[in-house]
Amino acid sequence: MKLSIIIVNYNVKHFLKQCLNSSLLAARSIQYEIICIDNNSIDGSTEMIENEYPNIQLIKNKNNVGFSKACNQGIKISKGEYILILNPDTVLKSDSLSKPLQFMDEHAEAGSLGVKMVDGNGKYLPESKRGLPTPAAAFYKMTGISKVFYPSKTFGKYHLDHLDKNEIHEVHVLTGAFMLIRKSALEKIGLFDEEYFMYGEDIDLSHRIILGRYKNYYYPKTSIIHYKGESTKKESMNYVFNFYKAMLIFAKKYHSKQNAYLFSLLIKLAIFFRAFLAITNRLTSKILLPLLDLGIIILGLYQITGIWAQQITYPNGGSYPDIFYQLVIPIYGIIWIVANFLSGSYEKTYKPKNVLIGILSGTTFILLAYSLLPESSRFSRSIILLGSLWGIFSLLIIRWIFKILGWFKTGMTDSKRILIIGQSSEAERVTNILQQNKIKTSFIGQISPNQNVPDHSNSLGDLSQIPKLIQSLNIQELIFCSKDLSYQKIITEVIKLQSSSLVCKIAPEDGIAIIGSNSITSTEDLYFQKINSIGNYVNKRKKRILDLFISIILLLSLPINLFFIQNPFRYIKNIFRVLFGYKTWVSYHPNEMNKQEFVNLKDGILFITDGIKGFQNQADSINQANINYIKNYNIYKDLHVLYYGYKKLGR
Repeated sequence: MKLSIIIVNYNVKHFLKQCLNSSLLAARSIQYEIICIDNNSIDGSTEMIENEYPNIQLIKNKNNVGFSKACNQGIKISKGEYILILNPDTVLKSDSLSKPLQFMDEHAEAGSLGVKMVDGNGKYLPESKRGLPTPAAAFYKMTGISKVFYPSKTFGKYHLDHLDKNEIHEVHVLTGAFMLIRKSALEKIGLFDEEYFMYGEDIDLSHRIILGRYKNYYYPKTSIIHYKGESTKKESMNYVFNFYKAMLIFAKKYHSKQNAYLFSLLIKLAIFFRAFLAITNRLTSKILLPLLDLGIIILGLYQITGIWAQQITYPNGGSYPDIFYQLVIPIYGIIWIVANFLSGSYEKTYKPKNVLIGILSGTTFILLAYSLLPESSRFSRSIILLGSLWGIFSLLIIRWIFKILGWFKTGMTDSKRILIIGQSSEAERVTNILQQNKIKTSFIGQISPNQNVPDHSNSLGDLSQIPKLIQSLNIQELIFCSKDLSYQKIITEVIKLQSSSLVCKIAPEDGIAIIGSNSITSTEDLYFQKINSIGNYVNKRKKRILDLFISIILLLSLPINLFFIQNPFRYIKNIFRVLFGYKTWVSYHPNEMNKQEFVNLKDGILFITDGIKGFQNQADSINQANINYIKNYNIYKDLHVLYYGYKKLGR
């Protein structure tokens, strides 16, 4: 057998499906096998492979064993002359396997090969070729000095910035996203070092290939797409710390004790610097707006209270007690800000209605709490209501001003202008997916994948006219239909169109998702068809708000409910369990068949099956009810179950 393709997957089902489709097309003229190792995904990846790709060898791990160990599991059962380590978030061209294999056959000294990689928008990924991570090279990379002096042979050694990205080069390190390895070389030097859990294992193996007197080649005569969510992933502290640990393992193995100490010191300094930048960025992007909102709400409440006291409550002189100004008003403000956080006012997908929902929810909570206070502690409902109006007005004005001035992102997004490249039938299917995801669009046009478009066609033009149409129509997003264009053509076009302001996505044939460059780290960039999963962050937030609201209502009506609820003492305990986030009011029905698949939900007081009249407690029926609830969630399902399962709230 010529080639064994080994893919390690963890919760990226839609990327994996596209990767497999492109790999199968690229391997058509090659004797190959595909081995997929799943590290206990809960997104249905294994079911998808078993149902749609029965010829692929699947290893299902019961826990996440890490990248190195999973790769070794696949290598040990592989039969190919060459091993390709391939990330599931990649897309191959039709020649992404044949050309590298031919090069390896012609160069017996080649132990490993990597190709040119671009992100989903066609931007070149510098990790396609790398140098040995010496203390200095790693430090320049971690601190960002390499970017300041780009391209530099001295400061850019980590990514070999001085080497032409379009020419073949001998390099020291290749990336595990696409790493074609001669199996005989692995038999000589050994497999991946399993001490590395994430990051660094490809550096270690590349270095050992060279120590084994083989060569590593960067081969840019073909290219692949590698979806990474680069802007998000590289700024996360999780990435920084994992990278740090990997570099320390490498230093201890290959550097002298003195150099390893220096390496460790430099990396720790880099970690401190990156942590400082990350914290500063989070303070400005996550905390600044809520603090500003809180300050403006509180100042407005002080003004409202002063005027109300002078004109209405104390017209002949006097004022509210100091505790109202010092404690109560700040508490009002904090409640409104927390409610806005829960409603999504501080998310990237912010919409004006989120502010309205947040303020009204906070006002409802304040008024309910107000009604429980003794008469002596009640100051004025009117101030609460006027404060809520001030909150809505001021928060909307703040976001409008920031958007106009462009000082920082508020999440207020304009309508998208989209071009769909594909035949009319596929363009219609993609448009339906956009509509189902409630994507706000001001323009959707179709581009034919063929030349010489007929005059009667609804298409705006063909592939050759895309650059002109992007400019004239102010297009922001392109969606390529893989049913009508080969992955070879899609990647070629994406590379030609690379732009910092243009977003490129792929709609796989018969797929339910449209995949973009940041989809692997941000669900808002991944459009789904007919699925409204409970795992979606927005739905999780809605469910939590509903839990809090129901808990407060049940708490306020406690004396009445005690007469109707079975097991009243446990009912009281359940209210506080849900209030503090230990449980949720409604969840899936416990079932061993899907226990692993649905672990992302808290245990429920009630089960989804409590809302089904005459439900028969059978495994298949339970499983079907659970799947429907998890994949097609809305809060009305919870309300329905609460209505029918009311007497069981003391379960």
